Amino acid sequence: MSDIKDILTKYKSIAMIGVSNDLKKPSTIVMKYMQEYGFKVYPVNPSAKGQKILGENVFAKITDIKESIDIVDVFRPSKEVLNIAEDTVKVKAKVLWLQLGIKNEEAKKVVEKNNIEYVEDKCTKMEYQKHFLKIRQAFPVLRN
Repeated sequence: MSDIKDILTKYKSIAMIGVSNDLKKPSTIVMKYMQEYGFKVYPVNPSAKGQKILGENVFAKITDIKESIDIVDVFRPSKEVLNIAEDTVKVKAKVLWLQLGIKNEEAKKVVEKNNIEYVEDKCTKMEYQKHFLKIRQAFPVLRN
């Protein structure tokens, strides 16, 4: 099992499930942030399929993405994660990452059985800041 820093160092493509056209939503803020730090982000949102979010084409589901995906980053309710985990296996992603407040024990079993790393209840943006920028999330101006 890699640690968070290893994951964010090694893997640079993210399918972000639940990204919105609303630039004030956490998912969209995180997408923009990860793009700014060199990650290729594929927005996934069935109701925005065919549109663009932050310059990227929106996909209905991760299995529609033709490029390889390293991290599947989930901004959806915990009850939806099992299906997403099954798709994560299908696309041979390296990591299933569940955002703050999201956990699913069944999904964890599915991905770990397929040698896919599982991260739950963590924000990619906050973890990136913590490991690479040495920023404390609550007060970004304070340095360690």
